[in-house]
Amino acid sequence: MNNIEEAPGPPKVSKRRSRRKVTKARQKAAEPISAPEDRTSRKREILVNAGYDETRVALVEDGAVVEYYTEKPSNQKIAGSIYLGKVTNVLPGMQAAFIDIGEEKNAFLYVDDALLPPNLEDADGELPHGHSKRRKVISELVKQGQEVMVQVVKEAIGTKGARVTRHVTLPGRYCVLMPTVSYVGVSRRIVDEEERQRLRKIAKAMKPKDMGVIVRTVAEHKTEEELQKDIEFLTRLWDKIQSQAASPGLKAPCLIHRDMGLVFRIVRDELNQDTTRLLVDDVIVYGKILDLLDAVSPEMKHKIVYYRDKEIPLFDLYGVDAAIVRALQRQVWLKSGGYIVIDKTEALTVIDVNTGRFVGSKNLSDTVFRINMEACAEIARQLRLRDIGGIIIVDFIDMETQEQRAAVVQELEKALRHDHTKTVVVGITGLGLLEMTRKKVRQSIDAALLRTCPYCGGKGTVMSEETAASKVLREIRKTLYNSQSEAVLVEVNPAVAAHISGSSGGLAALEKETGKTAFIVSSGDLHLEEINIKALGTREEMAEKARRSAL
Repeated sequence: MNNIEEAPGPPKVSKRRSRRKVTKARQKAAEPISAPEDRTSRKREILVNAGYDETRVALVEDGAVVEYYTEKPSNQKIAGSIYLGKVTNVLPGMQAAFIDIGEEKNAFLYVDDALLPPNLEDADGELPHGHSKRRKVISELVKQGQEVMVQVVKEAIGTKGARVTRHVTLPGRYCVLMPTVSYVGVSRRIVDEEERQRLRKIAKAMKPKDMGVIVRTVAEHKTEEELQKDIEFLTRLWDKIQSQAASPGLKAPCLIHRDMGLVFRIVRDELNQDTTRLLVDDVIVYGKILDLLDAVSPEMKHKIVYYRDKEIPLFDLYGVDAAIVRALQRQVWLKSGGYIVIDKTEALTVIDVNTGRFVGSKNLSDTVFRINMEACAEIARQLRLRDIGGIIIVDFIDMETQEQRAAVVQELEKALRHDHTKTVVVGITGLGLLEMTRKKVRQSIDAALLRTCPYCGGKGTVMSEETAASKVLREIRKTLYNSQSEAVLVEVNPAVAAHISGSSGGLAALEKETGKTAFIVSSGDLHLEEINIKALGTREEMAEKARRSAL
């Protein structure tokens, strides 16, 4: 392990000063979120909190939390992992096949994922040799019962199993190796054409025969030796995977290769020249990161900082937990006093922009335009932080001119440039709604951290006290008519019991109709919609039980 003294930690502070620091941090976290200023140079920090039962990573840009990742030992991500799977079902009508990879749900292999690697859209290059654009059918590519090597490209989400591809991609520090296709591409995020051509030339010269290479964004201005080292590492990894897959006695379904854990994926994919520093609060993880960088990118070691302060947790200092709490709420306030509301449905996500407390200083048109422009940065940040994917509809406040609408679209596109996940802004519809899409890669933050309410089933609403009281009276009526007993003891939520007692004679009318008696007792343990028929018997027996319940 590397010597811990190589990286500086935060300076020692007194307890009083520590309290002031955390108070300031918490106060800042409680303020309405403001969009970061548009700067050519952004302060970009990666925070790693390694706990006993959970590892958390936050990406912070200009003081605002923009991305959040979590991983538990009991629920490790499988995206990037390689399996020997068995085809359980081929569905020509869906142009897909189901693959048993040993997980709870069968994986899903779409016809396009059986033809080409999944990430060619992120790079420019010619269609791999031997692959035509002719549409093939899934039954030509896989057969039921066949054993196939597949790689997970998308985690299981909701009721859907993981999405897999037959074309393995192995991401390294600077390059992505594609062992199954002959292809050379350069990341579209590298905009300097001269640099693009240089990297393409290096990749063509270095790529293994009959394999493909995509040069990643982080490879910009890197030397030929650095790229060569990366490709050689990935080639050795592929040889190891092939050897594992060919092991005698290996039977599907089984895991062949698991991708790196969360922290090391972040180091590989997110630690770059734009990163100011990476702070980690665990000494063991700190050492492992330095060991990894020794092998792949030693020039980045100086950016790794061990956070020693135990009085103020790292995530508290940066207000990460407060940002996550806000990310689980529907409403997000803007600095001006306006706000956005985010609602998710099965088919799409809807974002509504409102003026809120902001009244402006000039006229209505200017007020609306300023709110919409401010909302763009916050919408882009929330999409990354919540990891919202699929179809997204934004209902901006109605604007008077086409120029204003075009400026808002341009501002949103500008704010989305920092998002590594592929996002496409389609434009504003005739109804004034902005349409966009964002690629689904993993579970959204609410799906990862929350579970469906067992009472409302995800509706977000429950019965009113009045409706619940009527339901109780109907249940009592049915019980009394189907029983020979003189009385019934019914237990309900206190709010429902109060409503029945204070209602306009519904219970009295029911007792008169049936000639029997109903005793209502309350219990704080019962949900608003729950009814518990506790006992049936004589009036004296039920009266005594009701008295004891009230004690």
